[in-house]
This record gives sequence, C-alpha cells and structure tokens, in this order.
Amino acid sequence: MSSSLAPSARGGRLALLVVGLCWLAVLFDGLDMFIYGSVLPHMLESKALGITPGQAGDLGSYATFGMLIGALTAGTVADRVGRKKLMVACVALFSLASGICALSGSVAVFGLGRTLAGIGLGGLLPTAISLVSDYARGGRGALTIGALMTAHHAGGILSAYVAKWLVEPAGWRAAFWVCVVPLLYVPVLIKAMPESLSFLVAKGRDAEARELAARYEVGLPARKATGTAPADRFGALLNLFRGGEWIQTLLYWLASFGGLLLVYGVATWLPTLMRGEGYNLGSALTFVVLFNLGGIVGMLIAGRASDRFGAPRVSAIWFALTAAGVFLLSVRMPLGVTFLVVFLTGVFLNSAQTMIYATVSIRSTPDSRATAVGWTSGMGRFGAVFGPWLGGQLLAAGNGDWGFAAFALAGVSSMVFIGIAALRSARRPERTGTEQRLIAAG
Repeated sequence: MSSSLAPSARGGRLALLVVGLCWLAVLFDGLDMFIYGSVLPHMLESKALGITPGQAGDLGSYATFGMLIGALTAGTVADRVGRKKLMVACVALFSLASGICALSGSVAVFGLGRTLAGIGLGGLLPTAISLVSDYARGGRGALTIGALMTAHHAGGILSAYVAKWLVEPAGWRAAFWVCVVPLLYVPVLIKAMPESLSFLVAKGRDAEARELAARYEVGLPARKATGTAPADRFGALLNLFRGGEWIQTLLYWLASFGGLLLVYGVATWLPTLMRGEGYNLGSALTFVVLFNLGGIVGMLIAGRASDRFGAPRVSAIWFALTAAGVFLLSVRMPLGVTFLVVFLTGVFLNSAQTMIYATVSIRSTPDSRATAVGWTSGMGRFGAVFGPWLGGQLLAAGNGDWGFAAFALAGVSSMVFIGIAALRSARRPERTGTEQRLIAAG
C-alpha cells in the first residue's frame, strides 16, 4: 500500500523529485534492457562474435537470468540497507557491465557482461517501484508506478534509435558504449535522491527520518502498531506466506512468470521475428518504437484504471487483450494494420505486467514492500529467462511463426492466474492499518 505524504505543496514537490530521479534511472534501465534486441538483427546478419540464432537466444537469457538474481536479492537487501544505496549500486553495475559487452571479443565475455548487467537491471526496477510507492500521493499508487514505468519503454524507444543511428555507421559495439553513459548519473543520485521515509521509520532510524521530513516539510509515516517487523533478512519473505497470504503470493508469482516470459520474449525477438515475416530492418525497428510507445500510453491508462477498479482486475483484462494481439502478429497483414496491432499490443502487454507489481506494492507493508515486489519480480524472471531462450530455439529450428503462438499462450496463463487473484481479493477488504496514517513531523 502507498504511504502518502502530508498534503502540502512541499510534499508534492518531494514526491515529484523522487519520481523524477527514479524515472531517469528506469529510462537507462530500459535502454540497457532493449538494446540487445535492437542490435540483434545486425549481429546475426554480420555474424558478430560468430553467434548463431540459438546462441543469441542463450545470450538473451543470460541477461534475464542476471535479472532474476538481481530481483530476488534486491528486495531483501533494499529492506535492510535502504532503497537509495541499492539504486545507486544497480545503476553503476549495469553501466559498467555494458562496457564489458562493448569490449568483448568472444561470446563468453559478452555473455558475462549481459549477465552482470542483468543483475543491476533486475535490482533497479523493484527498488525504484518500492521507493516511488513510499512517496506516492494517497490513492495514486498504481498511477504513480505506471508513470514510473513509462520510462522503461522510453528507454526501449531510445534503444531503437540508438541502433538505427549508430549500428550501421559505427557497429554494434557503439550501441553498448552508449549504455555506459548512465554511469555519469550515479553522482546525481547520491547527491539528490532522498532515502525512503517509510524505510527509515520501519528501521527505527528516527533521527534521520525526522531530519529528512523537516528538510522537506512533510509528515512522517506512522510506525506500525503491530510490531511485525522481520527479525532477520528472511522475516519479510516469510510474511508473504503467513496466514492466507501464501495463496495470493503464489498466484502473483505464477502470473509474473507468464507475464515476463511474454515481455522479454517479445522484447528480445520482436525485430528478428518481424524480419522473418518479411519486413525490412527499418520497419522492424519501427515496430520496437511503436511497441514501446504503446507501453507508455498503456502505463498511464492502466495506472488510472487500476486506482479506480483494482490493479489485478485491470491486469487480467490487459493480459487477455495482449494474447490476442501477439497471436495476430503471426498473421501477415498490411503494414499499416501491423503497425496498429504492434502499438496496441504494447499498450496492453507492458502495463499488464506492471499492474501485477502495483498490486503487490499496494498490498504490502512499508517494511516488507521491497521484498514482496522483488520476489514477485524475481519469480517472474524465471519466465524472463525462458522467453528469450524459447524464441531462439524456435527460430533455430525454423519455427519462428510458433514464437508468437507460444508467447500468446503465456499471456493466457497470466490472465488466468491474476484473474483468480482478483476474485480472491474481491472477497476480502484491502489491508488498512496505522502505517497508512501520518503523524506530524518533528
């Protein structure tokens, strides 16, 4: 659940500051994530590093495997050391790892770079989501998370243009050198990013919390009255399974698995699969732009709708529409119609997965929020690992058309799991507690 700040203009500016800083970090995250898929058609055609379609799928899975590790560890680490420190570390890691990719002389070294980048990428998203949730204004948690995630798709759009402008004249390595630039953003985060007030209060760091609240003239989140803060690093994880929570937790994890299989399978293979359907490279990269433009629009629509109707309900409907759109991409259509289908698929696909995160974040307590979001993301990363690998195997076997059908089935499975979670949520009230109320600063 969101811990809304005091309704002052100063508090509103603080929320905008946090969202703005996180937005730019997630933009760099999206650039680094999508850049591989954007340059992959060129790498396959030029036989860069001697990679084959099967190896290309493996390399895509290395990054998502790293993201799995990052997501699973980030939540627990963030709930112990703080959101800010972990965000700084993640940005530095994926930026430096892109330098390894740019310098690589073999598939093994390139794969190492993508794995390390994935750890940073996987750790950043749940950390940023948790941080903006802590500062989101009351009743706008899903919309705030949706607005944050537009940055991920803006990064995807940027990756397409980086590939389009740099790969032909300068080679694929130049694109990865661009992904090192976010390293310059690390000092900005260190200087300007405030730590989560909810985290400071939950950890008993009252003096730091009061100083931060006084500096920005905002209220302090109230300390939980129940005293259920985890005694060790596994306590927050165990809280996800206590009582009847284990069923909801597993439903969210299963939905996230199918959703991220779909997201990263499509993100990695969309340009290549569309080229296999007979479109030229320029059109294939245009599909990446349209897909991510749809993601931006979808985040804003889904966030607003989720705050009104419930994030799990919206996510289930969005996954159903996504499955239909992905399946249609296997059908040869006029170029204009295909552009429209790709755009609409982007609208529904990307925000469907994000609304799973929004659901988990909104229903979590401040002291375990990063753990809950991180593990939901982490379990989904198994799907993210499988998706690029599956696409590569189908393409290597000459069955590229089946890639769209496989990804559509993943969308159907996520619709089912999040739909069940939505029905269960409708039978019980949202959590409320003293952690949702504010006490005066100072």
